[in-house]
Amino acid sequence: MSTGGDLGAGRRLRTAVRAAPRALRHDLLTVVADPLPPVVAPRWLARLPHLLVVLYGALLFELHHVDRSAVPITAVQAVAVPLAMFRPVLAWWVVVAAMVGGALAVGDPYPWSHATIAALAGVLFLLALRARPRVVVEALAVGVLAGLASVGFDVHNHSPNADWPVALISTDVGQVVTICGLAAVVGAARRARRLTRARLTAQESIAAEERARRTLLEERTRIARELHDVVAHHLSVISIQAQVAPHLVTDPSDALTENLASIRGNALEALAELRRVLGVLRVHDTPSSEPSHVPQPTLAQLDELVGNVRDAGLAVTTRTIGQPRPLPPGVELSAYRIVQEALSNAIRHAPGAAVRVEVAYQLADLLLQVRNTTPTQSPPPPTGAGHGLLGMRERVAMLGGKLSTGPTPDGGYEVVASLPAPTDPPPVEDTVCRPSAF
Repeated sequence: MSTGGDLGAGRRLRTAVRAAPRALRHDLLTVVADPLPPVVAPRWLARLPHLLVVLYGALLFELHHVDRSAVPITAVQAVAVPLAMFRPVLAWWVVVAAMVGGALAVGDPYPWSHATIAALAGVLFLLALRARPRVVVEALAVGVLAGLASVGFDVHNHSPNADWPVALISTDVGQVVTICGLAAVVGAARRARRLTRARLTAQESIAAEERARRTLLEERTRIARELHDVVAHHLSVISIQAQVAPHLVTDPSDALTENLASIRGNALEALAELRRVLGVLRVHDTPSSEPSHVPQPTLAQLDELVGNVRDAGLAVTTRTIGQPRPLPPGVELSAYRIVQEALSNAIRHAPGAAVRVEVAYQLADLLLQVRNTTPTQSPPPPTGAGHGLLGMRERVAMLGGKLSTGPTPDGGYEVVASLPAPTDPPPVEDTVCRPSAF
């Protein structure tokens, strides 16, 4: 059993070794642009990181105090630091090449000069901000090995008795790895924090979309339940009229009786199906304090609604324009609910404001306007996602009307809804909303 495990481990090791060159080529042999991630800040502050990087590159010249022949090498390394803001892998190769070139052309203190160590640490930090940890480790390993190879793997410390600041940036390989490793860890930590924040933002966006979708479905279900009685009433009327019609005709023919019986049967079947659909809509509902079998409200009850709102402390005035006329039951119900929701929003979000409600009966439509003034008190903090405006939009869209909402110039808020309401609706006795009789 252990022999099989050893063979499996050996195969995995050989596979990893064979894949290493391919991974190095993929990770490090690239010049693809990879700019610094944007900073969420005011516009004048968004470029501050870029300015700091450029300043860091300029300060690299202050770390060089050898001879004039090394100035071009230090200049190349200083330019590589700003380059790392856009192409970090390419900038890393530039710094490593300058390090090896300095060791071969100038000698001591290369490859581990102060400027080189600062350039390696800065570029590695910028690389760790964008690249995966594996790429950062590979880059650090390649840089250290290239430096050791340029001096024939001769490792020694040129300043063993130096003070702490000088010893920190010394020529010892262990200290070089420590400094660059710390820069890489800080960069990787910043990258991990940014990615975590981005994932959290994405999850919040998904949750908000799901919440909006669920709210929309709940509101549509609520509207469907309210319209159930309206549809059920008309089907009940059709059924009753089909049953009574044969008795209103002297000696009705068999064909007429059969057709009327078929109409009544279809109406009763539609009522049964409607009841099943309503049961599906209510299967997941929480217990409600509202009665389940009460007539749906109409504009005839608008005065009662306004009176209740006044009792709640809101100053409300009403105005009716045009001659009131019978409207389709769906329009009556939707108009009442729109005004009700607009008044509820005013109570919640505009305490102390004065509200004006206008109902205008026009030739082809019904115009509703609910407008409140600037609130005199601070509204309480919201307790959850509201359904008010969403419900209004759904009701208006269902009827093919128009809705506009928004703040007014005086600091208040206005809701204007236009609902199609033709001037020749069905007779009044056939449009009164009653609870279903089944």
